Amino acid sequence: MYAIWQALVEGARALVGGSEDVWAVVLLSLRVSGVATLLATLIGVPVGYFLGVSRFATRNLLIVLVNTAMGFPPVVVGLFVYMALSRTGPLGPLGLLFTPTSMVIAQVIIASPLVAGVTTAAIATIPTDLRLQVRSLGASRWQEAWAVVHEARRGVMAAIIAGFGGIISEVGAVQIVGGNIEGSTRVMTTAIMFNVRRGEFGLATSWAFVLIGITLMVNAWLTWAQFSGARYER
Repeated sequence: MYAIWQALVEGARALVGGSEDVWAVVLLSLRVSGVATLLATLIGVPVGYFLGVSRFATRNLLIVLVNTAMGFPPVVVGLFVYMALSRTGPLGPLGLLFTPTSMVIAQVIIASPLVAGVTTAAIATIPTDLRLQVRSLGASRWQEAWAVVHEARRGVMAAIIAGFGGIISEVGAVQIVGGNIEGSTRVMTTAIMFNVRRGEFGLATSWAFVLIGITLMVNAWLTWAQFSGARYER
């Protein structure tokens, strides 16, 4: 118990002390996962809306594929992204391997199915009568889509939270495609792995508490945004 408390104190001291190395890792983690979450939202929400409101022969098959993709192991995603970005891969000439951009690409692939799957479930619960009512008022396709998404906003925000939570804490993909290069691609999760391999369990535990604290603050803000309008709905 004392070791855990000491690690917690060391983690807080590292953040409050303003160490450039610590803040560089924290800010890179937030930048990579933040950009990936934004891109996954731009991809996953439209896909989820389409699958939630549409009715066609292969809809259930596509939903099964999205739900299956939600469970892709990050290391598998990292492997395929690595192969695509490696020197002999189709995207090798771009020189993206072992850069933050490659880490964003891997995390987008991980988060997009999560956002799409949860959004599909949220959109599917909205009654068809709402869409018919909006159409009868002369709304365009975009206005109709916005009305449905707005009605399902809590579920959509839950999808975004799930997407962010799925990538801020993953280590396999970013380790493979980023390489855990100090000062370049090291993020909080790979820093923990690095310290564990060196037997520096106290420092690794400190990073773990930093990761948990940062994730808690971001998710608290996202949850506040999710329920911010609840008091006006009664």
